[in-house]
Amino acid sequence: MKKIMTLSAIAALSGMTFASYAQSLPADINWVSNNDEPLFASSEAVRGGTLRTFMMSFPQTLRSVGPDANSGLRHYFMDGSPKLAQRHPNTGKWIPQLAESWAFSDDNKTVYFKLNENAKWSDGEKITADDYLFMLKYYRSKDIVDPWYNDFFSTSIVDVKKVDDFTIAVETQVEQSQDALMVLINMPSNGFQPRPEHFFKGGKDENGDGMVDNFVRKFNFKSEPTAGPYYLDKVKKGKSVTFKHVGEDWWGYSNRYYQNRYNVEKIRITVIRDFDIALKHFEKGKLDYFDMVLPEYWHGKSDSQASKDGYIQKFWGFNQVPQGAGGLWMNTAQPLLDDINLRKGIMLATDYDGMIANIMRGDYSRKPHGLGFGHGQYDKANNKAPEFDPAKAAEHFTQAGFNKVGPDGIRVNASGERLSFAITYGYNTWTPRIAYLKEQAKLAGLEFTLNLVDGSSAFKFILEKKHELAFLNMGSGEIPAYWEYLHSDNANKPQTNAHTNFSSPALDKLIEQYDAEFDQEKRYALSHQIQDYVTDANIIVPGYMVPYSRAVHWRWIQYPNSPMTKKTESIFHPMDIANFWLNSDVKKETQEAMKKGKTFPVVSIVDDKYKL
Repeated sequence: MKKIMTLSAIAALSGMTFASYAQSLPADINWVSNNDEPLFASSEAVRGGTLRTFMMSFPQTLRSVGPDANSGLRHYFMDGSPKLAQRHPNTGKWIPQLAESWAFSDDNKTVYFKLNENAKWSDGEKITADDYLFMLKYYRSKDIVDPWYNDFFSTSIVDVKKVDDFTIAVETQVEQSQDALMVLINMPSNGFQPRPEHFFKGGKDENGDGMVDNFVRKFNFKSEPTAGPYYLDKVKKGKSVTFKHVGEDWWGYSNRYYQNRYNVEKIRITVIRDFDIALKHFEKGKLDYFDMVLPEYWHGKSDSQASKDGYIQKFWGFNQVPQGAGGLWMNTAQPLLDDINLRKGIMLATDYDGMIANIMRGDYSRKPHGLGFGHGQYDKANNKAPEFDPAKAAEHFTQAGFNKVGPDGIRVNASGERLSFAITYGYNTWTPRIAYLKEQAKLAGLEFTLNLVDGSSAFKFILEKKHELAFLNMGSGEIPAYWEYLHSDNANKPQTNAHTNFSSPALDKLIEQYDAEFDQEKRYALSHQIQDYVTDANIIVPGYMVPYSRAVHWRWIQYPNSPMTKKTESIFHPMDIANFWLNSDVKKETQEAMKKGKTFPVVSIVDDKYKL
């Protein structure tokens, strides 16, 4: 069955118009701009300084699409860069980014956007409608080796038409509400943002799809011009990257919602492969902040002498960010994991609640469902994660043929196979969490072994479907996406997010209906049916969620009196809300005080106005 969808699919279509011209705008078009929403940055902010932070592994590419592009720098290249519009982080209304206004067609499929005529690429070239027409060629090209984008921009996005140099019409596949159309076009991760055609000119295009041949290899470590406030300035392979601000004349500052944000001049990201070593760098003043989402760090390592002397300050702010799918993904294509009784046993033998209480100090919360939380009416209200029950787990293992217990306490079947599965994960700091799951699983006769794979390599290992079990949480938009994780089109294919390799025609049909449904209430109901189906399939053990941002920072990082918004994910990430700044005078004052032994009051801020 051919899938009509609004979020994602695979199998790019041919013969579609890449660039066409709208005849004219509707006569009674109503432009919306929402330029009167409250601001969330501070007029006290000052520009300048270098923000020094770290990453645990160097990315395998500087591309934002294609193989291995899902690295820690993706937020700089794609997710955090301007779209046409975005939600106001507190009121939820759509506010301008690259578009200064937008309007809707009566067909419930088309949205018109007037582009900000001030907008420029970081290399000084104007951003025009032609960059959006090229965007369509770019994403539909097989040369980018990214089936998700091939599909999304062939089936969800039917066409992008040029009305004039600064006006475009975006046509989608199916009818949707105005709000759903805006979500579809402006999701942070879907990549609907212009691509600089001038940057790619001059290369061979033998298949005539509009993109440079050998794109993946040729642009693996080349950085495209950006529409955002920071461009990649320096790369020391394996060691560091440095981003530099476009400058005071960055086009974004003509938009009132961008004013007093993105205040640092440079961002230097150094590879430090160990959290404890990175913390030592921070405490020596070589890094400006250190995220302490991890309970073992916040409760055990946040009260350094520099904190007691007031040089370092603490911040804990709560948000209401949607939580993506994740927990423990079971790869049903691996031996034994295609047995539902065995999966039911793993579900009941995985003690996430105990891990949260004992290892995470109770700071984290349990996801009620493996497909995420925080999506409003899309989430079924009575979703509840299964409780740890080793006795019931053992019953299911027995039904799966593991009816004997070996001398080491691990179950075996008639063939002598041990009930043992490897959990793949990416960071050494997660080892105590998985070690706890390992010890608890033994109570049901189940063995978990730990398969630590470094950083971005772990995600590649999982994308290539080499894992048995994957300890992984995915990001999420405000509307849950199911096709990429669960549709049969993606099962047993590398470089897709079908981490369970689960395949079901009945589930496929539900997902196709969900993606094509215009009636909002029916779409909610289909979402609930999909969640029920996944619950019954027992393929994702619901994991944890972290509804806050938490960090320690040197006192020269400053922020507004009301620092958090509902959607602030990381208070000091320079491509998030980014309403903080560096105060050079305070930095000099602090450094002089440290030399003289002068101290400051201890500061620990908790912003809980958005705590659920």
